[in-house]
Amino acid sequence: MAWVLKMDEVIESGLVHDFDASLSGIGQELGAGAYSMSDVLALPIFKQEDSSLPLDGETKHPPFQYVMCAATSPAVKLHDETLTYLNQGQSYEIRMLDNRKMGDMPEITGKLVKSIIRVVFHDRRLQYTEHQQLEGWKWNRPGDRLLDLDIPMSVGIIDTRTNPSQLNAVEFLWDPAKRTSAFIQVHCISTEFTPRKHGGEKGVPFRIQVDTFKQNENGEYTDHLHSASCQIKVFKPKGADRKQKTDREKMEKRTAHEKEKYQPSYDTTILTECSPWPDTPTAYVNSSPSTAPAFTSPQQGTCSIPDSNSSSPNHQGDGVSQASSEQLQPSATIQETQQWLLKNRFSSYTRLFSNFSGADLLKLTKEDLVQICGAADGIRLYNSLKSRSVRPRLTIYVCQEQPSSSPLQGQQPAGGGGDSGSGTPYVYHAIYLEEMVASEVARKLALVFNIPFHQINQVYRQGPTGIHILVSDQMVQNFQDESCFLFFTVKAENGDGIHIVLK
Repeated sequence: MAWVLKMDEVIESGLVHDFDASLSGIGQELGAGAYSMSDVLALPIFKQEDSSLPLDGETKHPPFQYVMCAATSPAVKLHDETLTYLNQGQSYEIRMLDNRKMGDMPEITGKLVKSIIRVVFHDRRLQYTEHQQLEGWKWNRPGDRLLDLDIPMSVGIIDTRTNPSQLNAVEFLWDPAKRTSAFIQVHCISTEFTPRKHGGEKGVPFRIQVDTFKQNENGEYTDHLHSASCQIKVFKPKGADRKQKTDREKMEKRTAHEKEKYQPSYDTTILTECSPWPDTPTAYVNSSPSTAPAFTSPQQGTCSIPDSNSSSPNHQGDGVSQASSEQLQPSATIQETQQWLLKNRFSSYTRLFSNFSGADLLKLTKEDLVQICGAADGIRLYNSLKSRSVRPRLTIYVCQEQPSSSPLQGQQPAGGGGDSGSGTPYVYHAIYLEEMVASEVARKLALVFNIPFHQINQVYRQGPTGIHILVSDQMVQNFQDESCFLFFTVKAENGDGIHIVLK
C-alpha cells in the first residue's frame, strides 16, 4: 500500500513539473516583440472558432452548383480565375447539382427549373462588339452554331430549345431532385476572333455561363435563381490536350518556390457565381416578336438582320415605337433607370448609379461619363443615352405606282417627283438598307408596303426599252445613295406569288 502511495506522489510531481515547463515556454513566447497578432489568429483553434461563427455569406448560400468535367490549367496564378481548355466540337459534361440546404427555396421543391447555357466573350473589349463579331462568324460559317447540346449523351434535361437567332445559347428544363447532366459542344475556336491571322496568335478567352430561373405566377420561367460561369479557351480538335500538356511541362520545370505561386490543376471546373446575363429577363424567355437578339443592345439591334416584325432605324412603323420605348426617359424613376442599365448591358455600373434617376443620368455630359466609366464604357453609355443608331449603309426612296397607271407603259421619271397624272402626288417612303443585298430590298419593300414577304418571287429593275433586269446583290451594291424608284407589281407566270419591278 505504501508503495502505491509512493508511486502516486512521483506521478503527481512529474505532471506538475511538465505543466510548469509548458507555462514557462508560453511566457518566453509571449515576451516583448516575440509574437504578432496575425500569428496568434492563425492558430488552428482560432480558425475553428471563426468557422463556427455565422457569416454573412451563409445567408447567400447558392442554391445550385454547376461542375464542368474538364481539367483546369496548371499555369494559372493564385487568386486568378481558373482557365479551362476545350476541344472544338467535343462533348463536355456540365453537372447540374442541387446545392440547397434543408428548407431552402421550398417553392421549387418538386418543380422544374429552366437553365440557359451560353458561350460569351470574356474580354470586355469584344463584349462591346459582340453583335458584329458573331454576325461575322455566322457569315463565315453559315448553318453552324457556336454552342450545341449533345442531347443523346445528356441526362435529365427536358424540353431542350435552341433559337436560330441566338447561335450561342441553349436552354432546357430540369428537376433539381434528379440527376442532371448537360453535355455541351463549343464550335467556335478562340483564334477565330483575333485581329491578325498570321499564325501563332494568342486566342481570346470565352466564358461558359449558366443562368437558372423558376416559374413566376404566370407560369413563365423568368424569376432568376442563380448564375455561374467559368473562363475557357477553345482549340481545334486535340489542341486543348496539347496545350494542357505544354502547361504541365512548363510547371514541372519551375522551382518549388515558383510553383507555390500557381494553382494546382483540378480534374473538374467549378463554375463560380456571377451576375445574370443582362439579356436573360427579356431575351429567349418569352416568344414576343419584339424581343431583341442576345448580344445586342437596343441601339445595336438596328444593324442586325431583323425578323419580319422589325423595321428600319427611321421607318415610321413598329420599329420606331420599339426604339423609343427602349430610350431612357427623363421621367424615369431610380428603379426604372436601374432596369434600363441592366437591359443595355451596363450591369457593372448599377451600384455606381444606384441613386440616379433618368433625368440625373441624362444630364451627364460625354466627358462626365468617360471620366466615371472609362473611355469604352463611357462612350457606349453616352451613345445609348442619346439613342444614336447605326447609320444605314444605303438609303433609297420608293413609291408604289398608282393602280390606275399601266404597269408596262407608265414612264413617270422616278427622280422627278410630280404627280401620278390624276392630280395625286407621288409619296415616297425611305428604305434603309443595313445589308446591301437583294433579299434585304425585297424584305424592306414588303415591310413598308404591307406585301406578304413569302409572296415576292423576284425583284426586277426596268431597263432600256422596258426590259426587266433581275436585281442582284451586285446591282444593289451599285445603287447610288438616295436614289428614287417607282415600283409596280405583276403576277408571277405560274400564278403563285408576284414580282416587283423597280423603275
